[in-house]
Amino acid sequence: MLQLTLAQMRRSAGRLVAAAIAIAIGTAFLTTTLLAGGVITRTGYDAVTATFGDADLVATGTLTDSSLAAVRDTPGVDAADPLYVGGVELHKGGARVWQNLLPVPSDERLASLTVSSGAMPSASGEIALPAKTAERLRVAVGDTLTTDYFTPKADRPTAEETLTVVGIVDDPRGAWAQYGGAGLGLIDDLAHWNGVSFDELGANTLLVATDGDAADVRAALAGTAPTLDVLTKDEAAAKAVSEVSGEGNVLLTIVLGFAAVALLVAALVISNTFQVLVAQRVRLLALLRCVGAEKRQLRRSVLLEASILGAAASLVGLVTGAALAQAALSVLGRMTDGVPLPRSVDVTVTVVVVPLVVGTLVTLLASLVPARAATRVPPVAALRPVDAPTVTARTGKVRLAVSAVLTAGGVAGLLLTVAASRAVSGSELALLGVGILAGTVSFVGILLGAVFWVPRVVSLAGRLLAATGTSARIAAANTVRNPRRTAATSTALLIGVTLVVMMSTGAASARESLAKDLADQYPVDLTVEQTDGRTGLLDGTIATISEVPGVDEVVPVPVALAQVGDRVFRLVAPDPEQAARVLRSAGSLDDLTDGTVLLPKQSGGDLGTVAVHELSAETGDPAPDGVSLDLATVATDLGGQDALVTPSTLARVAPDAVPVVLWVRLDDSADPTRVLQDVRDAVPESPVSVVSAAAQRHSYERLISSLLAVVVGLLAVAVVIALVGVANTLSLSVIERRRESATLRAIGLTRRQLRWMLAVEGMLIAVVGAVLGVLLGLLYGWAGAATAFGQTADLRLAVPWRDLALVLLVALLAGLVASVLPARAAARTSPVAALAVD
Repeated sequence: MLQLTLAQMRRSAGRLVAAAIAIAIGTAFLTTTLLAGGVITRTGYDAVTATFGDADLVATGTLTDSSLAAVRDTPGVDAADPLYVGGVELHKGGARVWQNLLPVPSDERLASLTVSSGAMPSASGEIALPAKTAERLRVAVGDTLTTDYFTPKADRPTAEETLTVVGIVDDPRGAWAQYGGAGLGLIDDLAHWNGVSFDELGANTLLVATDGDAADVRAALAGTAPTLDVLTKDEAAAKAVSEVSGEGNVLLTIVLGFAAVALLVAALVISNTFQVLVAQRVRLLALLRCVGAEKRQLRRSVLLEASILGAAASLVGLVTGAALAQAALSVLGRMTDGVPLPRSVDVTVTVVVVPLVVGTLVTLLASLVPARAATRVPPVAALRPVDAPTVTARTGKVRLAVSAVLTAGGVAGLLLTVAASRAVSGSELALLGVGILAGTVSFVGILLGAVFWVPRVVSLAGRLLAATGTSARIAAANTVRNPRRTAATSTALLIGVTLVVMMSTGAASARESLAKDLADQYPVDLTVEQTDGRTGLLDGTIATISEVPGVDEVVPVPVALAQVGDRVFRLVAPDPEQAARVLRSAGSLDDLTDGTVLLPKQSGGDLGTVAVHELSAETGDPAPDGVSLDLATVATDLGGQDALVTPSTLARVAPDAVPVVLWVRLDDSADPTRVLQDVRDAVPESPVSVVSAAAQRHSYERLISSLLAVVVGLLAVAVVIALVGVANTLSLSVIERRRESATLRAIGLTRRQLRWMLAVEGMLIAVVGAVLGVLLGLLYGWAGAATAFGQTADLRLAVPWRDLALVLLVALLAGLVASVLPARAAARTSPVAALAVD
């Protein structure tokens, strides 16, 4: 049978090519999606942990000299450095800059900054600056400048120190984009310039580089530094992502959803295409029965052919998919500056094995039904055309019943999953798995019943075209003559369009929902803070910043240091009306009243009613004339570490508080990074620190857009698969109707009319499949988004109108293009030759 199978494959090479292409494309799609999932996860983790450098472990907790020494003395630890962001005011001539500084790393693996010229500071009084800061101060490597700092436990008199610029640093991963970059200094200098000891710095993150197995070092640190929570870098990344996206790891959820759906759709498309191919050879298999072939021999022959075809095509798809993923990554790497994309895809064992196994196994399984049907038909009866299934047949009724049960059960499960995602917290991944299973069941039910309802929908659409001409009328009639063929053709495109629209809808909803989460985490676009602490911000500074291009609104905010219960916070008191014009998430201030204090969830949240009183900013002790108030604490979704009170409450707690902070809202069309630099340049002589949350938010938004661009690129493959399926089925239609086409030619139908008839038939079936796919894709996309973002306070379900219009246009063109070769073959065959075929 092996020789017979190979001989049949050689004789049917032309027919097998279409199925092989579909299998290869489906496998390539699956491979690329799995690789993209790895890139998405890796990129997301790298983006939120860029500040960790290449550390092996990340420890969090209160750091002291003793705990740091204990970690460094732990066997297996090569280096351990605190992650601390300090700052210092620098001036050269008339220019003044508040510069954020990081401690000089003891190991290059712990560095998030790189030295572009000069060297890292190695002695007290040395400093390395970002290129932009050096340009503003007009200094270069080897130059000196002056810093003002505050002596401790005094009435904040300033002291001066001359510093030497020893290096210029870059931030290649955008780790410190919200600060406009960062510089380097010795950790002892940072403590000195802040007038405190290392223990008083308040550093709470420690980066660790190991010399061997990080797991062993982590276990050892549990004994030497029990007060620290030690995580791997990826665990710290997952924790950071969850802090940005809510209770669940939304990024990982999206990746798993894409991979699971890609697996399902690739399997369905391969199965559908291969069944159409095998159906063409039913009569050939029956002829072999006539000459003595046994049923099991024919079954083994079909299964062997499917295995060979599936394995070969899957291997081609695997290689092609990996190449496409690498090419797409290389292009995106050049197009998305500042987004830390990896240089190469990570080809794991899973990425290799899953597409090969799925492609081969699905092709093999897809051949079982037609092979079984061919062997069960009596040889003589098989020489006649196979009738289309009808709902009156027993098989048809069983199929209809199974379809109805699967569809209804799947839809019910999907609705219950969406409802549960809104009510149950902390189980997004589990609910997503249930939702995918329910969606899969319902979609399989819809596809099983397609043979019953798709032809009727196509017939209804065909009636609208029947009046446009003879070719259109014949085409409309042909679409319903063979329900199985019509359903197979339309379903091929329905699958692809459903995938495209589902992903586009899910992506649009993800973008909208994540944008809301980012607005909560980074509510103020730009914060300008006075660093000398002696007077309020001058009206001239406010006016100057207001005139910077891209600045929409500037609001001064008074600030005071206070103890809230047993914790210390900065009390920030924005005017509610003004804050509503500045905050990106103004609704979060709805609970702010004169008797409440809003605390960020990650900094304590709801502590009940506590005593609040002012602390001295110089000594940290209770202010001598301060008033203690009992205020009710309320948790807020707003990010940051500050506590919010009303201006009247702050006036009672700290009557001498003055505005030392500006909240700045940017125009929606402004470039946050450019505005950050423009604001700094606008106040070169003012002792202010400028931090841009909008730049950080913009970085995340660019990351999300880049990753979604990868997914949209993958979705184009589904249309190509559908195009192959439509062309393959129309080719079968032409073969089956050669005598009919010849008869039409003989009674006067021209070649042009024949070609147009097949074109109308292809476009009609394709558009119906596309419209149905759009409707299904919207529903599945919304259900997926609602499940993935069930815990998001402001879930937003979006409709990607532009994508929908593009999908319908592509579907129309796909139907037209798919009909070109079959129509050309039908038109070039002479009526006499076609009528001679028996």
